[in-house]
Amino acid sequence: PTAIIVATGKGAQHGILIKDAESLEKLAKVTTIVTDKTGTITNGTPEVTDVIAFDNQTEESVLQLLASLESKSEHPIANAIIKKANNLKIELLNTNEFQIIEGKGLKSTINNNQYFAGNKKLLQDLNITFDFSILDKYTEQGKTPVILLNDHAVLGIVYVADSLKESVPNVIKSLHKQGLKVVMLTGDNSKTAKYIANQAGIDNFYAEVLPVDKAKIIKELQGKGEIVAMLGDGVNDAPALVQADIGIAMGTGTDVAIESASITLLKGDFTKVLDAVKLSKISLRVIKQNLFWAFAYNILGIPIAAGLFYPFFGLLLSPIFAGAAMALSSVTVVANSLRLKTIKL
Repeated sequence: PTAIIVATGKGAQHGILIKDAESLEKLAKVTTIVTDKTGTITNGTPEVTDVIAFDNQTEESVLQLLASLESKSEHPIANAIIKKANNLKIELLNTNEFQIIEGKGLKSTINNNQYFAGNKKLLQDLNITFDFSILDKYTEQGKTPVILLNDHAVLGIVYVADSLKESVPNVIKSLHKQGLKVVMLTGDNSKTAKYIANQAGIDNFYAEVLPVDKAKIIKELQGKGEIVAMLGDGVNDAPALVQADIGIAMGTGTDVAIESASITLLKGDFTKVLDAVKLSKISLRVIKQNLFWAFAYNILGIPIAAGLFYPFFGLLLSPIFAGAAMALSSVTVVANSLRLKTIKL
């Protein structure tokens, strides 16, 4: 308990909030780290880079409709589109019957007409014919397409780009050196996901993943014997954070994600992943040392106190020494635990 308390305090000083002792111990045994993309390994502040209009629409009308649809969404991409519309002083329209389509987009009614905003899967669900090769030029540059459509046609596409956090490639490299596998899960287009994964140095990723599928993928990894830590920041990451052996939330994320996780990294600092793993491993080592010293004094002292060596060597242990050994074992354990305060993260 002393080691756990000191380690938890040390973590808090460095922006790592640990909810329970079990999480701290489990993290040392993790074999695979699964991470979300937007807001976790990227900065979470995407910007609109391109606007393409179809079906007699203009760039302004596409932005107006899309920003109006996204006005009730809390997703970082929605914020980027709304910000772009505000910068261009485009007036937003009133929307009704707003509805999130999980993992695919959203829909709402504007001036009695139903509009949708979302990804490739949404188009497929609505059976709308579209040449998806149009997207390739932009997605290969790491841009995420947000498609605007009505019941029968695509009206426009807005491309949004989110930059990778500077620290991510070095952190991923360090995790690989420790023998940990790193997997990225994202609802993004596969080409966009590949671009980000290559930049980050992540060798395995799953793209176009629905929120419910994130938890299933983690369950599959666990079924293969992997001990999984999941990093996420959004509402859609909550099921995966709960399913993982260790859920790690970014402090800049949603309340739902933070509540679902057992460890929270303040300020969304990705480098804290390395610090958390290091703290966990050192803490587990100290706990094992404490167990050794707690038993060692007694294992050595009990046979002597029982008179086992008296017939041979005339050795007996006074109760005074037994009391001293008991106190010394406690002092050793506490002193050893306090060493955790001096480690550098």
